Amino acid sequence: MATWIFIEELNEQPVPVGLELLSAVRDHAEVTAVYAGRGGDTVWETLGAYGAGSVLHLPVREGALGTAEVAAALADLIEAHNPDVVLFGATYDGRDVAGRLSARLGRSVIANATGLSFDGGLTVTTEVFGGTTLVRTGFDGVNGLVLVRPKSFAAEPGAPATPSVTVIELPDVGHAGSATVTGRHVEAAVGPKLEEAAVVVAGGRGLGDAEKYALVEELATLLGAATGATRAIVDAGWVPYAKQVGQTGKTVKPDVYIALGISGAMQHLVGMKDAKTIIAVNKDEEAPIFSVADLGVVGDVHQVVPKLIEALKAR
Repeated sequence: MATWIFIEELNEQPVPVGLELLSAVRDHAEVTAVYAGRGGDTVWETLGAYGAGSVLHLPVREGALGTAEVAAALADLIEAHNPDVVLFGATYDGRDVAGRLSARLGRSVIANATGLSFDGGLTVTTEVFGGTTLVRTGFDGVNGLVLVRPKSFAAEPGAPATPSVTVIELPDVGHAGSATVTGRHVEAAVGPKLEEAAVVVAGGRGLGDAEKYALVEELATLLGAATGATRAIVDAGWVPYAKQVGQTGKTVKPDVYIALGISGAMQHLVGMKDAKTIIAVNKDEEAPIFSVADLGVVGDVHQVVPKLIEALKAR
């Protein structure tokens, strides 16, 4: 099965979800990486080690947003080479390019995929109704466009390999390609990145008010953990959007996820339910978070967490 994987560049490296997709597919398909960015020998070696047999390099102009030109070039390539499926990570650029391709090619996009099976052809698993129902979709004589949720697979390098690289000239798409990036802001961060952390401590509206989020931060510092949040407290302005875990935020898959004052709405569970161990503290014993928790503590976070912090400091 000829499988193309769209991978954009971030900080001169392939985005992590691209490496996750290469790892998931390389043993089941003939894999081509469609790389949007500057690239270079180090990047090609990385893509080869993760499973790319060949690379179609789309060199995005410096300062250009690039998704319109990339989608136009990729549409021409798909029509010329007819791959069986094109996979995208569910990133901002991945969703942008997949949507433009859908319009150009008149094909549907399967979004929010969490599983891929290659038994007798590709079958895509998606979660609907907040993750309560799984839908499996196969392809019958059509080329698929699939958006895959980050952290659905582990990124694991294989044997070193050097893929063939073909540079593709980006077309002029007129006004659609006129958007430029005028500046970038990197938010100052303390501790591990939320998406990569082995331990995540997250807070919800049960904390009471914005000042009480300090409990989350103090516990996370003691555990060497990243901090997360529910959409409710992000929308309330307690913490920045970068901390949001859930369907419209980040998907995390840590070894330990500690949920403090989080009721467990489906939109939040979708983003963290695959953590290896889930610990929840909530005073409502009927809170949905306990349905996925490995350890549930029914109690007031303002009493339980300070005691936990005290015990950790005493070690």
